[in-house]
Amino acid sequence: MGIRGVVLDMDGLMLDTEPIYKSAWQRAAAELGFDLDDEWFSGLTGRPNRDCERELLLRYGSEFPMPRFRARWPELWRSSADARGIPLKAGLLAFLSFVQQHALSSAVATSSDSSFTEFSLRSAGLDGHFDAIVTGDQIERGKPAPDIYLEAAARLGLEPPECVALEDSDAGVLAASAAGMVTVCIPDLKPPSEAAARAASCVLGSLDEAREWIGAMVLDRPAAG
Repeated sequence: MGIRGVVLDMDGLMLDTEPIYKSAWQRAAAELGFDLDDEWFSGLTGRPNRDCERELLLRYGSEFPMPRFRARWPELWRSSADARGIPLKAGLLAFLSFVQQHALSSAVATSSDSSFTEFSLRSAGLDGHFDAIVTGDQIERGKPAPDIYLEAAARLGLEPPECVALEDSDAGVLAASAAGMVTVCIPDLKPPSEAAARAASCVLGSLDEAREWIGAMVLDRPAAG
């Protein structure tokens, strides 16, 4: 079965937004008297907000002021994004051009909610670049469950093995692999876990490397069988 589509994560893979999320969550928690240390926060990367909130409550219990936190961190996030913009990851535009040149279908599979996704893609000048967009609030189970990648393939009209997924987080890599996609890991804030490294088809350093790998190892090689 040949490759006919690519499915990309958004935060940390296409857009350099993970530091913005990290700062907003840590600052909001600190204002409320709670410390979200870097090591603990790294375990939330790539997961939908509802799952991250659940982890907060498991850590701090009912004393954590979730309504106030839920209202505050988006304010900090948008303030930072408005002030600094949302930078693209190196090699993204060349990668998207490559996708277009090879007539591949493309989708976004992001754990971010619809409103943040729309804002982020528009701010980065990427709205209208993709054939389908699936967000964390549109599926029942978030990453590392495969739901979001299965839905992305369905919206493209493709089978999962016909798609290459590009991810930066452990949760995303495990989700794409479980869905049956060829999975490329490009780590962002931390190296992949052993489980994610095993699940990935390859671990690369950049979108430029991913473009070369897909061209050499997938597109230019006849499909097995």
